[in-house]
Amino acid sequence: MMADDHSPARPGALSGLTPRTRAALVAVLVGAICLLLGPSLPWLVKWPDAWTIPAAEWIGTSLTWFLTLIKPVARFFSMLLGYPMEWANALFTGTPWPITIGIVTALGWFIGGWAMALLGLGGLSFVLASGYWLESMATLSLVAVSVPLALLMGGGIGILANEVPRIKSGLQTMMDVMQTVPTFAYLTPLLLLFGFGPVVGLIASAIYAAPPMARNVILGLERVEEDIKEAAIMSGGTRIQQLFLIEIPSAATQIMIGVNQCLMAALSMVIIAAVIGGFNDIGWEVLLTMRKAQFGQAMLAGLVIVVFAIVIDRMSGHLATNPHRHDKRVSLGIIAATCVIAALLWTRLPDPSQIAWLQPIADGLDSGLSSFTVANGAALDALKNGSMFYGLLPLRIGLDSAVLPFTWGFQWTTQMSLILYAAGIAIAIVLAMRGRPTLGLTLLCLIGVLETGIAELPWPFVLIGAGAIGWVAGGRKLAMFAVLMLGAILISGLWEKALLSLYLSGVSVLTCAVLGGLIGLLCAVSPLAWRVVQPICDMLQTIPLFVFLIPVLMFFQIGEFSAYLAICLYAIVPMIRYTRHGLINTPEDLIEAAVSSGATEWQTMFEVRAPYAAPTILLGLNQTILYAFAMLVIAALIGTTGLGQSIYLALGSADVGLGIASGAAMAILALVADRLVQGFADERRKALGL
Repeated sequence: MMADDHSPARPGALSGLTPRTRAALVAVLVGAICLLLGPSLPWLVKWPDAWTIPAAEWIGTSLTWFLTLIKPVARFFSMLLGYPMEWANALFTGTPWPITIGIVTALGWFIGGWAMALLGLGGLSFVLASGYWLESMATLSLVAVSVPLALLMGGGIGILANEVPRIKSGLQTMMDVMQTVPTFAYLTPLLLLFGFGPVVGLIASAIYAAPPMARNVILGLERVEEDIKEAAIMSGGTRIQQLFLIEIPSAATQIMIGVNQCLMAALSMVIIAAVIGGFNDIGWEVLLTMRKAQFGQAMLAGLVIVVFAIVIDRMSGHLATNPHRHDKRVSLGIIAATCVIAALLWTRLPDPSQIAWLQPIADGLDSGLSSFTVANGAALDALKNGSMFYGLLPLRIGLDSAVLPFTWGFQWTTQMSLILYAAGIAIAIVLAMRGRPTLGLTLLCLIGVLETGIAELPWPFVLIGAGAIGWVAGGRKLAMFAVLMLGAILISGLWEKALLSLYLSGVSVLTCAVLGGLIGLLCAVSPLAWRVVQPICDMLQTIPLFVFLIPVLMFFQIGEFSAYLAICLYAIVPMIRYTRHGLINTPEDLIEAAVSSGATEWQTMFEVRAPYAAPTILLGLNQTILYAFAMLVIAALIGTTGLGQSIYLALGSADVGLGIASGAAMAILALVADRLVQGFADERRKALGL
């Protein structure tokens, strides 16, 4: 049915149509067949249960057998890891707090001068004043042990990929899987292997944080200039000497960026690992106060995490990008001064757990929030219900099921559906007559999705539609990849949950694409707007995923709308950044040519800058999609449905099969979306000659 984009058109009725038009026409025809024959052939709409395979049971049985087999080795390894964790925890919690603050301040001075020193001093002072000092030190002990493990794993993988090029592709695929499989899915088999406790969080953190390090090691070693490599060879050094004495030092800047990303990923993951409990760290405090609806305390604990993330990110980032170091004697003096202060005040040093100077602020936030929600509860409910009834719900279950008398004031009927389709067909015909048949057919597909609902779409339409998009974006191979990957979810029995996940992530990505694109456009034309937006983007990218749940729960409680807002907050930043970056980096000769031809500023923006920026904007869309899927699993904590909920439930019941199968299904959705968007980005690059 599908011909490759690069093959010659075959004679026939479709030979005069472009590949895009043919793909859209095939999708419309499949949708029409499902719509017409669905009532008499229900298997065209819903995949029969008899045709599914018990993938979760098979995976659970095989993995449980394998994990049980290696459990003694894993428990021994867990016991070994327990020692450095205990030592690190004793070191961080047992060190007097003035010395810890002094060490961080001194490190800040050495890395970046007074600005970094004040950042360290202010950040650690905030942690102390919050009353969560001991919990924060417990979190740092987890990070302190997991990060070296991740650095060793990631560095080893990166060096191996560089030294053995034939396995590089396989290792990169493995890293894609490690970063695409939802983080909660890691915890289920690890919990069975290593038992309940902080070691599970440590190992999951190392697994999650290793790929960024590996990717940057690979990238850094690839970018070492050839003349440097040749000089190392000419000097007569062995391969080990060339690698560790010449190439790795030459790639140090890129590798340090990997260290920065590794630190941030590890911090994010140890917070997520708090879901399994077993360690009195700051992540557990956030989860506990959220469950008790103590949002003032939850926000305070969340801000502690944000402060840690900002301090670690800024210091490690500056260490990676700025080689200049300040006088270490000043750093040693700061440390010595704090040690003297701690020694002089040893008996009178207040217990950090009793220092809760910010507690009144948390209590005031709780009372103020209660007063605000009581006074504005009706408006908040109206916003949430309006968004659900008139936006999210129709997209999920379709107009024919969502338009009801008690919400819309009337009942959706079959006649209305026929009128909607007739109007769509008429518009499609008009567009075709004006030379835009693909746009008209795409409009018909969108009308069908709106009338039916994303979660209720017939499986043939989804498979063929994804294949058609893949065909247009990258040819036959990408089309087959999309169809086969989605087909694996279909026969596994997780199709309905996958569509629910696709719906919520898709709606969130659409919102981010529109709002983020507009904000990015504004920042591209207004430097003042970017000066305002940039620090907000920096802060949002630094905040661990867990913390995004707190503000939305404070105002809108548990539910799908809160999950939608949390996903949008987390995923919108790449769209803003990449849109602005693409629009402001158009070559000057193109701009001058447009201006000399008499184009206005906005004509230049939409007819010159935007087309040239399309590959970069599509890359931002790609990152937004991956961010949305990552946050989708975390949002399962506040009551969403779909694959994220299955993963969370599997974690609670230690159901390895369900956790891995659901995690793999979500990874497949993310990978398919990633490949499709990359295909369109590559197409635009080729069209622009890039």
